[in-house]
Amino acid sequence: MTAALLLALLAAGAEGDPDADRYARMRATMVREQIAARGVRDAHVLDALRRVPRHRFVPDDQVAFAYEDRALPIGQGQTISQPYVVAVMTEALALEPGDHVLEIGTGSAYQAAVLAQLVKRVTTIEIVPELAQEAGERLAALGYENVEVVTGDGFAGWPPHAPYDAIIVTAAPAEVPPPLLEQLAVGGRLVIPVGTDHQELRVLTRTERGLETRTLFPVRFVPFTRDPEPPPRDPGASSREHAPTPPRGSKEP
Repeated sequence: MTAALLLALLAAGAEGDPDADRYARMRATMVREQIAARGVRDAHVLDALRRVPRHRFVPDDQVAFAYEDRALPIGQGQTISQPYVVAVMTEALALEPGDHVLEIGTGSAYQAAVLAQLVKRVTTIEIVPELAQEAGERLAALGYENVEVVTGDGFAGWPPHAPYDAIIVTAAPAEVPPPLLEQLAVGGRLVIPVGTDHQELRVLTRTERGLETRTLFPVRFVPFTRDPEPPPRDPGASSREHAPTPPRGSKEP
């Protein structure tokens, strides 16, 4: 995020958005025509989508399209999901006010902001450092205090705060990452798109007896991005020739 954009966000939050009423009407229309009309019924989810200013989570050249029924590019080869998909995935989590949610794939932080309206705490992981930094600045500028942004490879989840009441993944791996299942509390839900050429949105629920899985519908998400694997160590090389790589996954300041 540029300094100018951060200042603009701060100023808008402090002085009020002169277009606030217009954007509020656009959000109301979005929820009524794109989301509620297609079967999303959770009143809390619908209310959260009416409140979160989606136009603040897209690049300047995409603001005019922020409330349209489609995904939008946000840079670094990533996208913000279409509003309907955000709503369906959020409703499928079956959230409670006291929940702690883990999100894999922060992106612009729109999904995290929606979750923050509904639960006590959100931890969100983004593998692209630039996006993670922008997301943290954007959330802070907009007053979201219950979201922690972490930079790292989300395949491993975030063990320090596990187990989680719910986990949501906003990019598609070929298979469900086992560490995410391990970090899901009993009674918790994992909502994740799975697949490569053909993707489907799945909901996995951990019970006392194991995992229950249901499939919602076909989807198209950006591929799940991983940190590159380090090259194999040559047993005959000295430690000075192969210094260890600094670990990824530290918190953003």
